[in-house]
Amino acid sequence: MPKKLAVAILNWNGKNWLEKFLPSVISYSQNADIFVIDNLSTDDSVEFVQTQFPTVKIIKNTQNYGFAGGYNEGLKEIKNEYYCLLNSDVEVTENWTDPVLELFEKDAAIAAIQPKILSFSNKKYFEFAGAAGGLIDNLGYPYCRGRVFDDLEEDRGQYDDETEIFWASGCSFFIRSKDFWEQKGFDERFFAHQEEIDLCWRLINSGRKIFYTGKSKVYHVGGGTLNKQSAQKTYLNIRNNLSMMLKNLPLKLIPLIFFRLCLDGIAGIYFGLKNGFPHLWAVVRAHFGFYGQLPGTWRLRQNHQKNQFYQSKWLIFRHFLGKNNS
Repeated sequence: MPKKLAVAILNWNGKNWLEKFLPSVISYSQNADIFVIDNLSTDDSVEFVQTQFPTVKIIKNTQNYGFAGGYNEGLKEIKNEYYCLLNSDVEVTENWTDPVLELFEKDAAIAAIQPKILSFSNKKYFEFAGAAGGLIDNLGYPYCRGRVFDDLEEDRGQYDDETEIFWASGCSFFIRSKDFWEQKGFDERFFAHQEEIDLCWRLINSGRKIFYTGKSKVYHVGGGTLNKQSAQKTYLNIRNNLSMMLKNLPLKLIPLIFFRLCLDGIAGIYFGLKNGFPHLWAVVRAHFGFYGQLPGTWRLRQNHQKNQFYQSKWLIFRHFLGKNNS
């Protein structure tokens, strides 16, 4: 008989991360079934888990489907009521699942929840990938409470609340299995990056809620699978963000995408000067990738999109002007 919660860790050649962080997951997740979903690793990580952690269940994907497809494929075999999709480079803390499960039980309209995500390397500060809950501005740029672009806040207890957010971070992503499958899971075309924002946006458009709880916390290394400065990450983030906007924006706001394409051009020049030509080229490739996906993305639009999709107006300009973003 499965427990209510399944903690599912997607793995691809991540033996070092599993060796370092899986013990904390096992120690502090007694109320959960623990799974490693392997994306056809070529190292010995599967054999390592089977030998060293025999209580952990292994699901073997037949190929490397990426983050989005890897979870879609692996979760088909997991029958628990709630999923926690947990990055392999995350250290969890004692009783980390309890506040999340209590929130789910308290409000049936909540589809997904994330905990407080702090930096493993500097535990006084929030971590880039999620921080204290994801929001989005009215240009479609994602950001977090506790993190705007590369600026990270120190954790001083300012986000110890429980509150509704726009998106929950994929590095520690709790979701009702029913909601996950009603939305047909992640958009596999994304491969990786912003697939969790797209899923949360679809859930919100369907009348569901996304929440954050500061009563639970984890520590995230970040960049364990793709370095933050990777040109490929630049490509995936820009392409996927544009496709996400086309899929989820209300019809009257679709012209906003053309403005974003212009801003991306400016950003591409900035990235090229700061990080080198591969990042400028990544922006160009991202736009052509978006155009290539456009017909399929349009077909995936739902019947209802909420008009007020953003959480903070003109955040990007306010941020660069040095104004308060909270």
